[in-house]
Amino acid sequence: MLIGVPKEIKNHEYRIGMVPASVEELTSRGHQVMVEANGGVGIGFTDADYLAAGATIIETAKEIFAAADMIVKVKEPQAVERKMLRPGQLLFTYLHLAPDPDQTDDLQASGATCIAYETVTSDRGGLPLLAPMSEVAGRMSIQAGAACLEKSKEGCGMLLGGVPGVEPAKVTIIGGGVVGSNAARMAIGMGAQVVILDRSVDVLRRLVSEFGTAIQTVYSSKATLEEHVLSADLVIGGVLIPGAAAPKLVTADMVSRMKPGSAVVDVAIDQGGCFATSHATTHQDPTYIVDGVVHYCVANMPGAVARTSTLALNNATLPFIVSLADLGWQEAIRRDKHLANGLNVHNGQITSKEVADALGREYISYCA
Repeated sequence: MLIGVPKEIKNHEYRIGMVPASVEELTSRGHQVMVEANGGVGIGFTDADYLAAGATIIETAKEIFAAADMIVKVKEPQAVERKMLRPGQLLFTYLHLAPDPDQTDDLQASGATCIAYETVTSDRGGLPLLAPMSEVAGRMSIQAGAACLEKSKEGCGMLLGGVPGVEPAKVTIIGGGVVGSNAARMAIGMGAQVVILDRSVDVLRRLVSEFGTAIQTVYSSKATLEEHVLSADLVIGGVLIPGAAAPKLVTADMVSRMKPGSAVVDVAIDQGGCFATSHATTHQDPTYIVDGVVHYCVANMPGAVARTSTLALNNATLPFIVSLADLGWQEAIRRDKHLANGLNVHNGQITSKEVADALGREYISYCA
């Protein structure tokens, strides 16, 4: 198979779909890999590194999209990239279609087959290709949130961990999954007071087993959510419904009643966000203020630590890339029901029920 790896073009996005070690794994199996010139230079991988791994260096993305059987990316294709997709081509990347009707329209119109990292599942019920970035984003959310509390960022001027004689900040984390548990780990390490809300008692038990008395776990209801959002200095939104739009758990009214100078970090922004006041921002302009509350809603948060993120992502995606290349996508998803769950768009049709429901469109089940 001829595999194309274009350079990412989203704002301040330095990750790349395949690192040289991944390329070598594919070329050693007889596949051809084309990598756009300087595609990995932002994270320390030169064109020479890719050439040594057996790749061909291509000058433009247009050439890669025109020739490749499969396109491997990190972020959802931008409008200019979507126009280069063609019928019969396979796209393997993050898509996050539920809050993005324009992208969905373009992917349907392209006729390409689109498999989304974020809806590939596992035997244990997890999301193995989303988990690495959720780990990164969860940990980064505390770094970003701590900075948002600084006075220079229009925050209240509070140090997350306090100092002897001065109480620490209260961090409320909504959702106890991969994002939430990693955010908690960082917040505890920085000395914050940590509260985690979740609607699963089993998740809360797991968190208590993991963190003990370093955190407070609370069953999430309308009343408890409001209580702990309004009393927080920093709120982390880490709620995920696989493939679907994130629920708007924190209303605009609740935000208006939060502490002046407090902050929110919406890690769910790729799926539309879980704060009613959230809208996507970029690393170039990451924050804005609503009712005196600092909002950090960067849609590609792990891109800020692009080398770590790329390596972690490749560790997870490589087995699936190999399977798709070796077997072809039809046979690969026939053999692997979890990879099949990643199929979002095929032949102009939406093949993910969650995406179709979120967008109010027709769902067509694909039968391998």
